[in-house]
Amino acid sequence: MAVAAMLAVQLSSALSVPVIEHIGPAGTAWLRMCFGTAFLWMIARPAIRSLRRADVPGLLALGVVTGFMTTFFLAAVERIPLGTAVAIEFLGPLTVAGLMSRHRKALVWPLLAFIGVVLLTEPWHGSVDLAGVGFALAAGTCWGLYNLLTQHVGDRFAGISGLSLTIPVAALATLPVGLPQVVGGEFTWWVLPAAAGIALITPVIAFGLEMLALRRMTHTAFGTLLSIEPAFGILIGLLVLAQTPTPMQVVGIAIVIVAGAAAQRGGGRGAAPVRPSRAARPGAAGAPRGRAGIG
Repeated sequence: MAVAAMLAVQLSSALSVPVIEHIGPAGTAWLRMCFGTAFLWMIARPAIRSLRRADVPGLLALGVVTGFMTTFFLAAVERIPLGTAVAIEFLGPLTVAGLMSRHRKALVWPLLAFIGVVLLTEPWHGSVDLAGVGFALAAGTCWGLYNLLTQHVGDRFAGISGLSLTIPVAALATLPVGLPQVVGGEFTWWVLPAAAGIALITPVIAFGLEMLALRRMTHTAFGTLLSIEPAFGILIGLLVLAQTPTPMQVVGIAIVIVAGAAAQRGGGRGAAPVRPSRAARPGAAGAPRGRAGIG
């Protein structure tokens, strides 16, 4: 289920490329959030009655970060290969893992991953798309913040219930940048059903699979699996977008994967003292986690 979720996330990003060409990355991200909200509300009603005033800031922050994490990443995918964008984005949660670790030696892993990213971007060729790299780094920053907020909010809300609260916030947060691109883009009849289908893959199916996987394994184990996601980005980019990596880029991806897997060691976290019926599963403090929103 974890592997299927990661493949689904990368597939949805690859399938978004034709939509991006018509309505831009922000417009595509916004439509995905809107359709994701509709699908999630069909599956699970938002747990509004269980909300407390203290929950609102965390939910709002998580929703905003989720929306712009997707927007920045799609903006990166518009400019640079999918596998490269995933690897650069992965620097965000890896850096959080290093900073949150009790051992300063853990910072060696994001530094190692950075070396892998340099090999991926091959700056010595002088053809690096700095804007694409910048968007991927911005997405990675959001992913790092997302992990911290998910760990905090996830102690209060479980799975789909939390998603049904944060994805609408993501849609509202990205509306000012997404709607103008949709209105001003080359809108055609197939854009809406395409965006709806992509939203069904991610966030609905992919995040649902992540939640099911996380109920059966620790966050540390899941995070170790998550480390191979850059490789899935390369694979999906090759199969769907015909983006063929160079041998040096394959080495760079391998280095990022090794760094991600090594960063998981000692990443366990004790259970949070919350109501058992609504508590999320114990996670890794600062370690790379799934993007299932909450849970």
